[in-house]
Amino acid sequence: MASRASFWPGAHARTPIRRVAPAPPHGKAVRRPLQTGLHVPYKPERISYAGHPLVQLNHAQREVTVKIVYYGPGLSGKTTNLQMLHARTSPEVRGRLLTVETHDDRTLFFDLLPVFFHTASGFKVKVKLFTVPGQVIHNATRRIVLQNADAVAFIADSRRSMAAENNAYWKNLQENMRENGLDASQVPVVIQYNKRDLPESKTDAEIEETRKKGKEKVIGAVAIRGEGVLETLHAVLQEAYRAIDGRANLGKNISLSEEEFLSQIFTNVDTRGSSLEAKYPPRTPPPSGPSGPTPGTPA
Repeated sequence: MASRASFWPGAHARTPIRRVAPAPPHGKAVRRPLQTGLHVPYKPERISYAGHPLVQLNHAQREVTVKIVYYGPGLSGKTTNLQMLHARTSPEVRGRLLTVETHDDRTLFFDLLPVFFHTASGFKVKVKLFTVPGQVIHNATRRIVLQNADAVAFIADSRRSMAAENNAYWKNLQENMRENGLDASQVPVVIQYNKRDLPESKTDAEIEETRKKGKEKVIGAVAIRGEGVLETLHAVLQEAYRAIDGRANLGKNISLSEEEFLSQIFTNVDTRGSSLEAKYPPRTPPPSGPSGPTPGTPA
């Protein structure tokens, strides 16, 4: 993924980065506590080996945690994605959507949406969905939130006028992965081209051309209407499971298959109007009140 210069051509913007000590020799474990600047204790969640993020697997508490980060330029739709997911997910399997916004409705620190379920073998699985602030001045926060991510959903603005900013943030993602000791080739990324309903957005043919240039999955979306939101989450969770299973062997260690992992989440999501509806038919009525439109319907 790091070699994918052809995906974001002409990406010259550089964000100042803080140099850190080199990664330890292969096989040496390093605990990296989260430095939030907040006066609250934090227990390290992961141990990473030579650039490979390892999912938290606590056999004593029979618990496993998966971390997904939504990354991209400011106002590209990261928070909108989480709001739509929160609206379409059953309250039985999700926590509160935590968000901190400024006066101009932009994310200041991060958004967090936890989703959880129990496996057939008795393990509790927590999926934590984070967004990062898009503003340039919050690069340090982006780097912190990105720590130990199992997979990334890169939310790009599909308007042609936003190409340079998309390029800059793609490069910033690669830099912050290196700063966190993550090997970009080991952390799956799914790309969402959002705002497909706006004038001057890239055509389907242009997005298809982007899809052919690299290994990342590319999904078109109109997040404010819910279009492409569930498909993006499904793709990034699928990629995260496969990457984690390749290292931690979830199927053998906790008897958690990819099918169970995904179905436990999406059978509790209102999939109507999405391409996932046939595979995961909704089993609950649509949420009532101002929780958001059904995917694929006007806002």
